[in-house]
Order: sequence, then C-alpha cells, then structure tokens
Amino acid sequence: MHKIDKFDIDIINMLVDNGRISCADIAKQLGHITERTVRYRLERLVRDGYIKIRAITNPIAVGYTVIADVFIEAEPGMISEVANTLAEFDCVSYVACSTGDRDISIQIVARNNAEAYSFVTEVIGKVSGVRKTTTSIVPVILKDVYDWHIPKSTV
Repeated sequence: MHKIDKFDIDIINMLVDNGRISCADIAKQLGHITERTVRYRLERLVRDGYIKIRAITNPIAVGYTVIADVFIEAEPGMISEVANTLAEFDCVSYVACSTGDRDISIQIVARNNAEAYSFVTEVIGKVSGVRKTTTSIVPVILKDVYDWHIPKSTV
C-alpha cells in the first residue's frame, strides 16, 4: 500500500465535507494539482482501502428518531458469536467488541422509544450468550465518524 501524503489528506477531507465534489473542483481548490492527478489519487485511495465512497443515510430524516447505545456483557467465550449475531440486525448501525466492564458495544436506531425498548428486551435479551445489557438513549450527536477529518499533522 502507498503511504498517504498531504495532498491525499486534503482530497479526503474535502470529500468528507462534500462527497459529491468533482475532481475538477478539488484540483481548483488545491490550486497546484491537476484534475487528472486528483482522479488518479482518488482511484488509488479507494483501491488501497483508505476511503470508501458511499451514500450515508440520516436515520432521523427517514423516521428513525431514536438512537441508543447498548452495552452488552456476554458469557465467557461467546463474545464474537454474540457480536456477529447482533451485527445481522438491520436496526443495528454499529457493533464493536471492547474491553472493560462491557464486552460489546452496539448502536441501534428505532422509530420510537417503544421499538428501541422492545428490541433490547425481546431480541438482544434473548440472544444466546447475552448476560446483561445497559442502554443509553442518545438525544444529541455532536460529531460522528462521517464528520471526522484526518489531522494534517498525520503526515
């Protein structure tokens, strides 16, 4: 894999701000790079796995107004199995295995509090290997991974 440089970081950060920005506009904003060079670098960034170009759904805009973080304690030896099972549900937007008091951290989206409660108690609570859950409703998100910019000090 090719190591990214300042120009790659600038291109990535511009795409984070506007995923539909053209290679010509990126070149224009950078001022010292051609559109062809931007296109080549963008293709390499995608090919080498540094970035993915995707549409990002806003759950709230499409009616999923409740977002909740659920922390799960699993039976010993079942963490991966539980995490993989939970990753299969459409309402689960994030799954990670962690260390500390909880073994698994997930984020769910729901149309209302009752739907979120039902999913946690009736679905997650019945997954084989789940020992305990702790749920927190997320009323405000100030920043998420899709708004993250690579610090220029990385290079």
